[in-house]
Amino acid sequence: MTSPLAQGHTGWSALVLAGSRPKGDALAAHFGVSAKALIDFDGLPMLSHVLKALHATPAVRQIMVIAQNTDALLDAVEQGGGAVLRQSSAGISSSIAELAGTSGLPFPILVTTADHPLLEADLLSAFITDAGDADVAVGMVERSILIERYPSNKRTWLKFADGYWSGANLFALQSVKCLPALELWSRAEQDRKTAWKLFLHFGPWLAVRALTRTIGLGEALRQAGNRLGLKARLVPLATPEAAIDVDKPDDHRQALEIRLNRKQSNQT
Repeated sequence: MTSPLAQGHTGWSALVLAGSRPKGDALAAHFGVSAKALIDFDGLPMLSHVLKALHATPAVRQIMVIAQNTDALLDAVEQGGGAVLRQSSAGISSSIAELAGTSGLPFPILVTTADHPLLEADLLSAFITDAGDADVAVGMVERSILIERYPSNKRTWLKFADGYWSGANLFALQSVKCLPALELWSRAEQDRKTAWKLFLHFGPWLAVRALTRTIGLGEALRQAGNRLGLKARLVPLATPEAAIDVDKPDDHRQALEIRLNRKQSNQT
């Protein structure tokens, strides 16, 4: 599938979500920092690692970071190679909707999060290519891919006919048609970890099929997109580390071990 970059776009915008929870983040408090994005990871804040991966991705032409307290992130952004910092509004979806398609964040847009320090340019490039011509694409990892490499890893799985899936915090937004999806997501976000509740927002029949696992995730996303008048696509990711973001101390320990093993392998 041809990527939008090859279709004449000048490149992708990247948006990094680096905000904090309204009541504070327990993991940030655990590590003694003001924001999760600032947690140290092999000598640099997690946000810096994400920015370095984005800067190394050929299709990415500009990067924006949004957070409630942008001043706290200035050093981390500089250490990561730089980005435009913008203050976020009340919710994630509304913040993205306000910026998407503006001169500061033109389409197509790659969205990811600051708590994903294992991101690498090869993974990001593969996701961008496989997003194809979808208005909205979602990167996910099927359980067998992750468990084969990291059997002790614990994730929340969305269970469908075509497998058990975990999010990778990777999204492609490629046209203004994504805006209704963002509006709906602002209402559905609390249900994101329960398949049938999530798809109930697209109608009872789709929710029943998700509950009974008589539909695959790829087809469910396609049908959900049709309900919103857009083309939605599942992008299955073959890289198990794509599913390993840092939400708990155990995640941090495992991700850091993976990072150090990578560095050791690159030195041999």
